[in-house]
Amino acid sequence: MKFKPLGARALVQMIEREQTTASGIVLPDTAKEKPQTAKVVAVGNGKTDKDGNTVAVEVSEGDVIVFARYSGTEIKLEGEDYMILDADDILGVVED
Repeated sequence: MKFKPLGARALVQMIEREQTTASGIVLPDTAKEKPQTAKVVAVGNGKTDKDGNTVAVEVSEGDVIVFARYSGTEIKLEGEDYMILDADDILGVVED
């Protein structure tokens, strides 16, 4: 199944990190904070400005991004969890 976000939105897949305390205790899912890092899976065409020009989304497929806490809409596609984010909620790209 293919999914194409509309407008200035991006489909992302969360990057889960195992969280442990300083003493080495692994935290259960219920005690973890939601990650704010994700990999971009698909990107919309962008939004149209007041002059009718299309402004592209600044990220591309494969980018690892950081996004605002409490943003986006969680969805499930083919048994996998994804999130749809508005381009304004994407705070930056993680570079190696």
